Amino acid sequence: MTTPADIFARTPQNFMADKAGDMTAAVAFDLSGENGGQWTVKIDNGTATVEEGIADGADATISMDGSDYVDMMTGKLNPMMAFMGGKVKVSGDLNTVMKFQTMFKTG
Repeated sequence: MTTPADIFARTPQNFMADKAGDMTAAVAFDLSGENGGQWTVKIDNGTATVEEGIADGADATISMDGSDYVDMMTGKLNPMMAFMGGKVKVSGDLNTVMKFQTMFKTG
């Protein structure tokens, strides 16, 4: 079974730098449930890095259940439907999150 930690471990390889352009951003993930945890993904100079915990000054924080995050990142759950259905909560800059989700391969 894939866990959020597995997905975050692959995040740098799934990053599509050409879609990021010169964007600099940090998005924190606060995942609840059995395989939950906290991670921050930072984009800077065309690279993506992941660190455990929620970084100070993150542009946005995404809060959701860990299993929903796995489903979203593996293509089983549509991100927009999850957001509209209240499964995903975003605090901070929603525009950053919308751009951010287009920069990573899923599946």
